[in-house]
Amino acid sequence: MRSQSELAIEANGLVKSFGETRAVDGVDLAVPLGSVYGVLGPNGAGKTTTIRMLATLLRPDAGTARVLGHDIVADADAVRGLVSLTGQFASVDEDLTGRENLVLLGRLLGLKRSAGKVRAAELLEAFDLADAAGRLVKHYSGGMRRRLDIAASIVVTPKLMFLDEPTTGLDPRSRNQVWDIIRALVAEGTTILLCTQYLDEADQLADGIAVIDHGKVIAEGTPGQLKASAGSGALSIRLLDPEQRPEAERLLATSLDAVRLDSDPARLSAPCAEPDRAVEAVAELTRAGVRLADFSLGQPSLDEVFLALTGHPAEGKSPEESVPTQEARAT
Repeated sequence: MRSQSELAIEANGLVKSFGETRAVDGVDLAVPLGSVYGVLGPNGAGKTTTIRMLATLLRPDAGTARVLGHDIVADADAVRGLVSLTGQFASVDEDLTGRENLVLLGRLLGLKRSAGKVRAAELLEAFDLADAAGRLVKHYSGGMRRRLDIAASIVVTPKLMFLDEPTTGLDPRSRNQVWDIIRALVAEGTTILLCTQYLDEADQLADGIAVIDHGKVIAEGTPGQLKASAGSGALSIRLLDPEQRPEAERLLATSLDAVRLDSDPARLSAPCAEPDRAVEAVAELTRAGVRLADFSLGQPSLDEVFLALTGHPAEGKSPEESVPTQEARAT
């Protein structure tokens, strides 16, 4: 067990209810310093509510938590001074330019005017926004707003950063840019708690993962450990023509069990521990005229792990929490 000095977050039995809805039902977390720790689950699983308690924006109904050594209830002001929270929606002012947003935040956080301008320029350059610095944020793309929002969160670099679904709605290029920013922050010593419903995001970034469903942590470990816990390997197939997926699903179901359709309309997979069965299944698809872009036999994906753990895919809303969220920031 890690000592408290090695942990950025230590939570025990956190509970939060909204009326009769128990959004968080006894969550335990131990997040090491200097890591990216993923909290993974579908919409409504309790991820955002957990983050808001840890960031002192909600008071827990039960349980305790310490963030960077400070109790989130008894020492909430100290916690707010050490952390930053970037929620699901950009919180920057649309009627200001990118530069004006960052300079304003710098001034609010105690930087002198000249230092605020220098810091804003550094961040705009680092986040590939220098060319748009004088443009009103209302004219930014979604990816630009997200990058500016994260930049605003680190005008004064936090020791701990809460990222709540930071790439929701972004195109693949913008998602990759945000991932690069996250890696750079961790390399500079910031600890990141990343809440996401995107399993590939957790696989790419997280050192450790807690899987939450219905307000409870149902599994915890590294991405590799969670994949290993799902048991056998899996045959993953990507089609040249997504319209052939129903036929591919039908054919795979005759030789393999529990065929799973990926969110990518050209992908599908199925558990398969025996290479010979995988080869025969691929051969059957080829004989039937189903054109394959690629296929692989390996460890289960995190999507398959989540399905094995919960009995349902990661997409969609959990019935246990349907509480609206809002953007908030703690600095």
